[in-house]
Amino acid sequence: MLGNLNSDRSNVDSLNRDRRSRRREATKAEILDAAWALVREHGLAGLSLRDLAARVGMRAPSLYQYFPSKHAIYDAMFGQGARQALAEVGAPVGTTDAREALLLVAHRMFDFVTSNPERALLLFQRTIPGFEPSPESYAPAVELLDWSRLQLVERGLTDPDALDLWTALLSGLSNQQMANDPGGTRWARLVDRAVGMYLAEVGPPSAGSRKGKR
Repeated sequence: MLGNLNSDRSNVDSLNRDRRSRRREATKAEILDAAWALVREHGLAGLSLRDLAARVGMRAPSLYQYFPSKHAIYDAMFGQGARQALAEVGAPVGTTDAREALLLVAHRMFDFVTSNPERALLLFQRTIPGFEPSPESYAPAVELLDWSRLQLVERGLTDPDALDLWTALLSGLSNQQMANDPGGTRWARLVDRAVGMYLAEVGPPSAGSRKGKR
């Protein structure tokens, strides 16, 4: 009987810990959702812990029960964004044709960046003074970069500068779009031409010469 009683208490304690853990993770998710909403309104640097706490119905010091610092909130946001980039941009391509594959990936990345400028600033530019993502949060970004390198190599793009040129090309187009024509198509419509120019420079001879559609 005593053994069964101890086992029952252990099960109850385990269930209570699980409930507390789920509530804690749900609250952290709510805080991050509110943080993203605030940075869309006020910019990344304008994120205020007081405003954030008020948005989720708590006092500012209570945030430290979930995140030890403001940079820890940015780190969690970075991790979210990096995982989203990996899922959206790094999804299977489904074609072995170099031009078709690169057009698909280029449009995925362009759309990912321009659809959420604040997220893009956090992920791809050093916007927050002194902030560096933790290895855990940065890991999906490294995985996406490795995936991109593999996509190029598998399609015969072995130029040692191929990856750097690729990332510079996409970041340039997307940043121009966000800065000079937000919500428009001025640079979006140049993605296909830019991919063709890129392939003509570093790709297999036949890849850059064929005209393709998105």
